[in-house]
Amino acid sequence: MRHALILAGGSGTRLWPYSTSALPKQLVPMLGGRSLLDIAVERAAAVADEVWLGAGEQLRGAVSAVPGLRADRLILEPSGRDTLPAVALGCATILAADPDAVIAVLTADHLIEPVAAFATTLAEGFALAEASAEVLVTFGVVPDAPATGFGYLELGAPLTGAARVVSRFREKPDLPAAQGFLDAGPDRYLWNSGMFVWRAQTLLDAVDAFAPETGRLVREVVDGRVDAWSEIPKTSVDYGVMEPASVSDRFSVAALPMAASWLDVGSWPAYGDAVGRDEDGNAVAGRAVVLGSTGCVVASNDPGHLVTLVGCEGLVVVHTATATLVMPAAQAQRVKELHALVAEQAPELA
Repeated sequence: MRHALILAGGSGTRLWPYSTSALPKQLVPMLGGRSLLDIAVERAAAVADEVWLGAGEQLRGAVSAVPGLRADRLILEPSGRDTLPAVALGCATILAADPDAVIAVLTADHLIEPVAAFATTLAEGFALAEASAEVLVTFGVVPDAPATGFGYLELGAPLTGAARVVSRFREKPDLPAAQGFLDAGPDRYLWNSGMFVWRAQTLLDAVDAFAPETGRLVREVVDGRVDAWSEIPKTSVDYGVMEPASVSDRFSVAALPMAASWLDVGSWPAYGDAVGRDEDGNAVAGRAVVLGSTGCVVASNDPGHLVTLVGCEGLVVVHTATATLVMPAAQAQRVKELHALVAEQAPELA
């Protein structure tokens, strides 16, 4: 069977104050009354036979209410240990239910449209994984800007169809390097979407090969020793498995360019793009009046409060019942730094 494992464990600190530790961004109803996770589950159900969700134990109540998700398909982590332990735990759990499982690992905080185009690309990924017990499939996005907030896939030899060998994973680059990747074109570099397809057993074999301690401890957790979870090293799946697999003799890493449009709703400017901008480049979500302003993002989830802007350029203004954020859009990546200060000085609001 074809399974989808949605990872919903991110903290979403760059979308504070909407996103908090108690209700991270993927669970906040930010888009027409729906959350990114609601949308992700609906999208996954269109491309897989079974949909599973990986999330932190502290979010059990919130994720249990997501429409279309079965209670016995929740895979709860006792604490955050980064993406490799989350993926390994998910794959081991699904493998126990289906020894022949092929799994798409999907994200909970992206907008991907149209779903039909996404389904076509994902079907190609499933077919690649079903045809080979050695391949790990990742999905790339055609860059449209020299983004420094994404990792990149460097492409090598062609495989079948649109698939290419991933010859190297590039970490988040500085601006000159990102411009070089963009100039080289999508035949050389794609953004790393953080989504994958593989056989469950293949992924666990790769974990045993490149991160054996993680593999051993995850199996102990699945067998019932839950306290083993805290002993697992914090490692990303890219660093722990995908990068070493791409240069190994045992496994191959294949990249498929996504045919659908893809938006990582990971910052307030990106949220503005998701909401949609007017002819002056302003994006407004909530009760607001904007006059003589350009390139601004205004968001409020407090219906009893009116946000107003006059003569502003390139600002982000976010209001909730408990906090207000104002900053230049160009400094949106600093919200994570700000959130750390909030956690120290007003932890109940973080």
